[in-house]
Amino acid sequence: MPSTLQSAVRREARSFAREHYGIGGDPVAAALEAGFVRFRPVLMTALAMIIGMAPMALGLGDGGEQNAPLGRAVIGGLVFATIATLMLVPVVFSLMHKPHSPAARSAS
Repeated sequence: MPSTLQSAVRREARSFAREHYGIGGDPVAAALEAGFVRFRPVLMTALAMIIGMAPMALGLGDGGEQNAPLGRAVIGGLVFATIATLMLVPVVFSLMHKPHSPAARSAS
């Protein structure tokens, strides 16, 4: 479930960046704007899941120590995926797309 949730959020951020890339032509500006707009929803989604997994990761209750490693692994994956969504995806997007403004075309 967490990976599905993060991939859906990541896909939406990429499509948002593509729309702004098509309008303005600057991939860095499009990636930054998509990152700023999507920051709060991505963070809220990840924090809700992390908070929900905290009791499992702490191993509370009878037999909780058996499920604690799974909870910790899920929380670690969510933290990594959230950082990747907010930092790595915009960087890769801006590197993969070249500017397509008239000034950029005449310079190359």
